[in-house]
Amino acid sequence: MTALAALALASWAAAAPDAAPTAAKNATPSAAPALPQLPITQYKLKNGLTVLLSEDHLVPSIATELVYLVGSGHEAPGKTGFAHLFEHLMFQGSAHFDHDYFTPFEPIGAEVNGNTTPDRTVYYEVVPSQYAELSLWMESDRMRSLLPALTQQKLDNQREVVKNERRQRYEITPYGLSFLHLDTALYPADHPYHHSTIGSHEDLTAATLDDVKKFFELYYVPANAGLVVVGDFEVEQMKGWIDNYFSDMPAGARAPTPTAKRPQLAQDVHWVAEDTIQLPSVYLAWITPALFEAGDAELDLLSNVLTQGKSSRLFNSLVYTKKLAKEVYAYQMSERLNGAYVIQATAAPGVKLEVLATALQQELRAALATPPSDSELARAKNDYKKAFYHRLESYESRADLIGTYFLHTGHGDYMKDDFSRYQTANAIDVQNAGKKYLLEQHSVRLDFVPGSKSTPVKVISGPTSEVAQ
Repeated sequence: MTALAALALASWAAAAPDAAPTAAKNATPSAAPALPQLPITQYKLKNGLTVLLSEDHLVPSIATELVYLVGSGHEAPGKTGFAHLFEHLMFQGSAHFDHDYFTPFEPIGAEVNGNTTPDRTVYYEVVPSQYAELSLWMESDRMRSLLPALTQQKLDNQREVVKNERRQRYEITPYGLSFLHLDTALYPADHPYHHSTIGSHEDLTAATLDDVKKFFELYYVPANAGLVVVGDFEVEQMKGWIDNYFSDMPAGARAPTPTAKRPQLAQDVHWVAEDTIQLPSVYLAWITPALFEAGDAELDLLSNVLTQGKSSRLFNSLVYTKKLAKEVYAYQMSERLNGAYVIQATAAPGVKLEVLATALQQELRAALATPPSDSELARAKNDYKKAFYHRLESYESRADLIGTYFLHTGHGDYMKDDFSRYQTANAIDVQNAGKKYLLEQHSVRLDFVPGSKSTPVKVISGPTSEVAQ
């Protein structure tokens, strides 16, 4: 570790001496615009850790992201919420720094966090470039030696933190249970996406120290991870640091990727949930293509045509013209095994939910009867391009993008392919994707109505078992 990186730990240790850190409708698609060049060096250590480096000296900072190939989709029945639980436990200290993980980063103004999805868990730090080794040392120490410092007290403490997070984010938040219900309705019980990332109170309560240690030993190993570093460094020097901090760890094994056939609903599903809300809301959801599959980008562009801006088709009709809805949103949620397309609309004051739901379905069919106009498609592509370039601006979001490419394609250099699938999509492709996935297959309809959260979900149609509460 350099003197500057050691200084950050030393400044903390001074206060804690017990620390011991060692488009036209039918036009031929035009060529995608040129993208900035992002040099990516990708290689593997002997223990299987994939390393992805992108050097850029524009800003004197470095983003480090460690991608573990484990998410809630890897969890076994009865052990839900473990991946997200570790998102908390990983910040509670390791063998050579058995203290709050954030502490040495605070004096240097670093950004430190993590997040969990059904497909992966990531941890990241953004630090001034002279503290690059601090991030590497801290990440390597919790990868190699979290378990010796993991105690029953830490597990009990963070288990309660996670359960409280579930209450705050899902159970007491208006409409907070929407995606727990949608996941349960869209996916069969044996599908990796059937249960929520947050896990259940029952499974979190039942988790033993031995359970979570075995989970860590299986998934938090070099062979099951990718290390992304973006920013102000020299590649050869960074390689040396990474070799020094990570190469001597036992490899472990790459965990099998969860597999499942794309679900097909046998019938339309309609559930009604009561909630402590003032305005009722309706959610429509369909199973759609996975990230990077054909149709995924087209559905993203369709979302813009349907609900982005006052002139968008559903917003203009339901909110602006007919004044049936207070708000309406459409979005494609792209995951590794498949996607889910969701349209949600909240009723305007005084409007009955059934009136809104009927109008929403009618307006969706009308919107998909014609392809996007030249201006609609151009606006959708330009909005996407703006968002894409915005992701390249910061080193942290760039590291996350490279990590996403690694997770889904096996390599980090996928930017041109990703970008071009949006820029080359034509209006007929966008319309056909909408018709294929939103009109030609069954859907889930979830209504939220004012009432008591403790009231069981009412099944109007569809399966009656395993309704999420």
